[in-house]
Amino acid sequence: MDTVTYDDVHVNFTAEEWNLLDPSQKNLYKDVMLETYQNLSAIGYSWEDHHIEEQHRSSRRCGRHERSHTGMKPYECNQCDKAFSHHGHLQYHKRTHTGERPYECNQCCKAFAKPSHLQYHKSTHTGEKPYECNQCCKAFAKPSHLQYHKRIHTGEKPYECNQCGKAFSCHSSLQRHKRIHTGEKPYECIQYSKTFSCHTNLQIHKRTHTGEKPYECNQCGKAFSSHSNLQSHKSTHIGEKPYDCNQCGKAFSYHRHLQDHKRTHTGEKPYECNQCGKGFTQQSHLQRHKRTHTREKLCYVINVEKPIYK
Repeated sequence: MDTVTYDDVHVNFTAEEWNLLDPSQKNLYKDVMLETYQNLSAIGYSWEDHHIEEQHRSSRRCGRHERSHTGMKPYECNQCDKAFSHHGHLQYHKRTHTGERPYECNQCCKAFAKPSHLQYHKSTHTGEKPYECNQCCKAFAKPSHLQYHKRIHTGEKPYECNQCGKAFSCHSSLQRHKRIHTGEKPYECIQYSKTFSCHTNLQIHKRTHTGEKPYECNQCGKAFSSHSNLQSHKSTHIGEKPYDCNQCGKAFSYHRHLQDHKRTHTGEKPYECNQCGKGFTQQSHLQRHKRTHTREKLCYVINVEKPIYK
């Protein structure tokens, strides 16, 4: 008779199958497989490296998977104490401290901290967008972008601010919003010490120094420093106004114009003068207002009784 091999007694679950087991079944599986391993070792079983490695990978996938349900985060960063459920996630996180970006694009030499980020970046060169919405057929380079987009159709906004109750469709938008309350601006331009609440705004700002305008209109050739500005510009060619106010139905070509308009309903005035405290609904209105202070100072300096500017 042929001798019993490890493959004859080993049961390997897929992640989906493992998820269907209850805790007692999972514990039973672990106990049985451990006992089998010990028994075969006791009788001098010759383990083949690929069998051991395969079982090791399988068991690792099942620890990692269980942590997604328990919320356990055993891997902690020794610099900022942030914790992670997977060791690989901790390694990626550490690169935010070291600045290490080992994955480089062979077309433009731009470097990334994660291989997945490099793969997504490469699609900007190829134009590939493999993830398509089954409702409107709009395509995306990243699966996460498709998931966020789908919430436009469903109206789902699962991320809620615990201070003002405002809800968002994606977690990163909530994090950016929270900085409105805290005033935190962690991203700083080293040339002018100007700070920003989100990394994207810093990158766009840097282009004012370099003059870089990587986003070009394929109809008129006009170039822009940010993708959002290009998208807004394109709507001027077709007369499209894709941004609708959900309160009065008024439509706008630019998202920022919609945001400014919405404040006429809410009364929100987020742009405040640091000299007199007066608030404004739009940044441009604040800038115009600041000039009145500049003019007042000018009049005082030259000792003019009546202001030159009205």
